[in-house]
Amino acid sequence: MTSLRAATHTSLSLVGDELRSVIDLLASGEDDALDEFADAVAGASRVFLMGAGRSGIALRMTAMRLMHLGLVVHVVGETTTPAIGAGDLLIVASGSGTTGSVVRAATTAHAVGATVCAITTASDSPLVAVARVVVQVPAAAKLDRSEQASAQYAGSLFEQAVVVIGDALFDALWRAGQQSADELWPRHANLE
Repeated sequence: MTSLRAATHTSLSLVGDELRSVIDLLASGEDDALDEFADAVAGASRVFLMGAGRSGIALRMTAMRLMHLGLVVHVVGETTTPAIGAGDLLIVASGSGTTGSVVRAATTAHAVGATVCAITTASDSPLVAVARVVVQVPAAAKLDRSEQASAQYAGSLFEQAVVVIGDALFDALWRAGQQSADELWPRHANLE
């Protein structure tokens, strides 16, 4: 049992170190993607979010926080999600940039005049081709088992970065909007 405990501590440090490295690269400000991302959210009539698997779960966390800001937010695939249109924003996450359902949704959104913001590891992909804003995460894609970009399994580092990017986006918008935490609190779920 002692060896498993040591492994858990080592793994926690590994995850933290890799995530810190990605955050440092994204925060370096070498491109304007994060600022453009925040501007797109702030200027959207409605915000739609979509990802498959763990990327989709990570974006659901962002959807919740954007709703707490008072934005009109929809998670693609829910039965109450309306049609997207011009003036709306679709935020998508796909490490590979080739996930079929995500690329189809982004293509549809683009075709009807909505803005598409993509979070991906792939700079040259079908998803990037239709996105107006691309946040490229320096992490391993799901099928990369080389351990060059990340020692973690599959797309774990990418998915962790999606959560952190979403929380940073929320925090930036929250601070810019100057709402107090007390003003956001009544939007939290009360049917739990």
